[in-house]
Amino acid sequence: MIRSRIVGTGSYVPARAVTNADVGSAFGLDAEAVYRRTGIRFRRWAGEGEATSDLAERAARAACEAAGVSPSSVDAIVLSTTSPDMVFPSSACLLQHRLGASRAAAFDVAASCSGFLYALSMADRLVRGGQAQRCLVVAAEVKSRFLDAQDMATALLFGDGAGAALLVGEPADGPLDRGVLGVRLYADGSRHGLIRMAAGGSRQPATAETVRDRRHVLTMQGGPLFRLAVKRLADAVTEMLKEFGLSMDEVGQVVFHQANGRLLAMLRKRLGIPPERMYSVIEQVGNTSSASLPIALDGAVRAGRVADRMPVLLGTVGGGLTWATALLRW
Repeated sequence: MIRSRIVGTGSYVPARAVTNADVGSAFGLDAEAVYRRTGIRFRRWAGEGEATSDLAERAARAACEAAGVSPSSVDAIVLSTTSPDMVFPSSACLLQHRLGASRAAAFDVAASCSGFLYALSMADRLVRGGQAQRCLVVAAEVKSRFLDAQDMATALLFGDGAGAALLVGEPADGPLDRGVLGVRLYADGSRHGLIRMAAGGSRQPATAETVRDRRHVLTMQGGPLFRLAVKRLADAVTEMLKEFGLSMDEVGQVVFHQANGRLLAMLRKRLGIPPERMYSVIEQVGNTSSASLPIALDGAVRAGRVADRMPVLLGTVGGGLTWATALLRW
């Protein structure tokens, strides 16, 4: 049996650090008030001329370097983003060219903040099915270009960044041997209005009116989304652990989507996760949408929080509504 295994991780955030004072002043909030609301002290925003594929390249190269392989040797690239360089071609194809990975298949996945695990699932199947021996999974977002600075629900939260993981195929001796044990994907399209960008697609093409009415910015119903996110992700984590016969005490490290500090605290409490087993980067980088989970995972790996053959639990929830979980044995 062939199983996919992550052999290298990487991440990148832009140099520009945006403080709580920068984003909070429009709402009469000081830096500590923003921190109490969000758990964030800084978010990173892309510089002028810096786009999604630029961030993706930096993270992808870091993952390949950690794995000790050349980016040109990968067989497939699956890139998660809802803030691509352009509508088409895909940012994955732009990344493929930048990496010199001329023989790699490349495509984008759009599942909002759940996109990294959706992409991981696709890559896992490519590897297990024998179509790819090495597959780059990348999530990259430049959300700062789609924010309304006068909308407190979004302006305080979002940052830019990219995270990546390199998967390779390896023989597995048993159902719980090292590698990606399972990825579970969920969606509820009836909740599509909770977080979205209304204009710019075929339903509302860009016009002078859509620009004037600010329909090209990210909007979010924070309260309802928060409540659903906690319930759906907590239930999915419980189901994942039950399916694989593990207790939370047996999980060495947990990494969730870095939506905001309150969501992470609520999930930790509801699922009984000890603080030292739940890695977070929300305070320093903000909510980077689908890139947040791989950025945090790379941070945990580089901080020595992930040991060989350790069970690692991943979970995320985002627009669509979409949510997902993954269980790995490192």
